[in-house]
Order: sequence, then C-alpha cells, then structure tokens
Amino acid sequence: MVKLSVIVPFYNVQAFAPDTLRSLRANTREDFEFILVDDCSTDGTPDLLRRAQDEIEGVVVRRHERNAGLATARNTGLDAARGEYIAFLDGDDWLAPGHYAALLARTEALGCAFVRTDHVQVTGTARTVRRVPHGLRGVVSDPRDAILPAGRTTSVDYAFAWAGLYHRGLLDRGLLRFTDGLRTAEDRPWIWRLHREAESFAVLGTLSHFYRRGIASSLTQIGDERQLDFIRAYDQVIADTAADRDAEILMPKAVRTYCAVISHHLGSPEKFEPPVARTLKSLAAAALRNMPKAVLDDVLDSMDTERATLLRRLRRRPVLTEGASAA
Repeated sequence: MVKLSVIVPFYNVQAFAPDTLRSLRANTREDFEFILVDDCSTDGTPDLLRRAQDEIEGVVVRRHERNAGLATARNTGLDAARGEYIAFLDGDDWLAPGHYAALLARTEALGCAFVRTDHVQVTGTARTVRRVPHGLRGVVSDPRDAILPAGRTTSVDYAFAWAGLYHRGLLDRGLLRFTDGLRTAEDRPWIWRLHREAESFAVLGTLSHFYRRGIASSLTQIGDERQLDFIRAYDQVIADTAADRDAEILMPKAVRTYCAVISHHLGSPEKFEPPVARTLKSLAAAALRNMPKAVLDDVLDSMDTERATLLRRLRRRPVLTEGASAA
C-alpha cells in the first residue's frame, strides 16, 4: 500500500533539480512514491529525471509531449497518484531529511483532511521564515472559518499548494485538481475551494520546506502574456464564491483580494512587455466592472487612497471596440 504520493513538476530547472532530487532521496520510505512530471523540458532536466528513476526508491517519471504549465502538470501527477495522502513539491525547491515522514505522522495524529505548514523562503543566500497567517498551531479547525476577516491576510492568501499535506479523500471529491492551463495563480481558486469545501484542517509550524525565489527563469520573473492568467484565476474565485451558500459573507474577501492583486500588477507596469501591459489594463477593467458593484464600492472605500484611486479610474476605462487600442 502506498501511504504518500509526492507530485513534483519540472520544467527547465536543470540547475536546481539536483538539490530537489537529493532531498527526495533523503525522504524515501518503502511506502512513499515520488511522481516526477517533466513538462516537456528542453534543457538537461529529462536526463536528470531518468537517472533519478533508476537511483531513487519510489520514483516514477511522467513526461508531457508539449509544455502545458504547472497546473496541468500537477493534474498529471494526481492522475497517477496511488497514495493515501498527497503532497506537492516544485522542481526547484527542496526539503530537509525526514520532512515527509514527520509531516505524515503529525497529520495522522490530528486526523484532519489537510494540514498547512510554514516554510523557509530562499532568495539568493538570504533565508526568511514565512508563516501561515493563522494563529492556531496543531489545532483542528473548520477551514471555512479561516477565510475571513476580509480586511486581513488569512489562510486563503497563503496559497502555496506545496506547503501542506492532503488526504486522498479530497482528491476523490475533486478538491485537489487544478484548473488546467493556468500558467500563474493556479493555487488561488484551488486554495479557496479547499477552504470552502473541506471539513477540517490544521496548521503546523514546521520549517523543513525550502522555497526558492527570484529565479530568472521563473514565470513570476517573466513579463509575457502568461502572467495575465491571474485574471482568469481570480475570475474563477469570484464566480465560485458567488455560487457559495455564504456568498454574501465571503464575497468582500474575494473582491478585496482580487483588487489588491490587480493594483499590485498595475503598480509595476515596467515588468510587462508593452502589449501585455495594455492587455492587462483592459482585462483588469473588465474584471472590475464584473464584480458586484456594492461590494466593490465598499472595498474601494476601505482601501488606501492611492490604490482606490487607481482602481476607480481603471473601472471607468472605456470598453475597447475591436481593432481599437489604448495606452
């Protein structure tokens, strides 16, 4: 019986994959499997993964014939997973030895549907502790209760899928799958769905997952049109929240978060290619107009003047006719 399936997508990370694979080797157990998904890498990553399949116990390799993005790669892993529990790891991150065995033991002792963990962010040589924005540690709680309040950072804002462990029952209910094709912000509708629909969760103060930031090849560092998938991701959050039984209570949080992300991206237009920056403004304006007007008005009234002014101006932006252009 497979106790744990760890899903690890890789795409052109040959410089960092050896650290990831060494950490998996230090986490092997006879009832663990590691599903390595090569998302059609064009560098030396496939060779590293083939070697790992021969050298590391429990490794299974799946390869995409075309690049499909992180969300779809994770779904490929979910389709192959046999474990009672599911974990995720990115192909450029790494773990302390024994991370999964300790995390599994604590999760089983708590008996909840999923756990979330703190992590260590690594930027160059700097290391920073990042905590789940949830006060209670080691206490089983209702995930829905951790979505609010709207005006504070909460657990749904800590959207890292790899920072946790998830019981297979969530997969069987369809709660662990990602929206196929999303290239960025794929964790956002995913974490909101988990917190709305799972029955129990807990937060653990482990610091044995190391998350690498600031990599030049990372999608978060590239300003092409794939970055705009955050619009599609948050549109899904808004639509799913609108259909929830507690929509009136939860919608202010969803709208406020979406507005904060839009203003963040608009505040750094230089990171986008010029045509992408123009498309961003157009898509963001449409997103604002599609939000519930009364909720959006309240959210903008509660935000700082600079961000609120930017978003109000954007909401009034004219709808472009086909063939028209705007600066």
